[in-house]
Amino acid sequence: MAANAALEDNYAVAFGGKAGFGRFPALVLIDFVEAYFAPDSPLYAGVEDALTSALRVREAARAAGVPVILTNVTYHPGGIDGGRFFEKVPALEAFIAGNPMGAWPKGLEPQADEIVLTKQYPSAFFGTSLAATLTARGIDQVILGGLSTSGCVRATCVDAMSHGFRTAVVADACGDRHPEPHKANLFDMNAKYADVVSEEAIITYLSELETIR
Repeated sequence: MAANAALEDNYAVAFGGKAGFGRFPALVLIDFVEAYFAPDSPLYAGVEDALTSALRVREAARAAGVPVILTNVTYHPGGIDGGRFFEKVPALEAFIAGNPMGAWPKGLEPQADEIVLTKQYPSAFFGTSLAATLTARGIDQVILGGLSTSGCVRATCVDAMSHGFRTAVVADACGDRHPEPHKANLFDMNAKYADVVSEEAIITYLSELETIR
């Protein structure tokens, strides 16, 4: 196909399949922390709408009895456990243990029955117990929302698929510091690794779980 063909038509030749929904989902909300909401933070992204959507999805997941996992990033003082990622991105100093930029935003405080998973690298699966935890609970579907779309959400999405989970990315519950990387990465994840869906679609799925099961 000609390189200048319409984007959707071009990709449809090779991609366009659907992962579909599983029967036993878990919700993973990635790195919703103050660093992305505080205007004086170098990581500020103005992604309040994504958080608002994520909170609604979380409420629906909890109502359906679906496990909820919240991730954050924390580094040892000096970033000695951050490796090349910490070297590459100086702004990650915001996540050194004790920095208020690593705190949960209002409304997303972890509940007693929710897992908090702390990571040092983009993917929530890399160097963590996430895959084992999901597998042990019989999870076959991972629902993702978080920050940022082009970084930790994308990395987690690729690894979720690679670990054998059906993966859905909730577009409304993801955000980035600029709309172009956000849109491009949603497009690419939807083409290759996951189904990118709306908040409305995922809440409908969650509300119908008893029927599905």
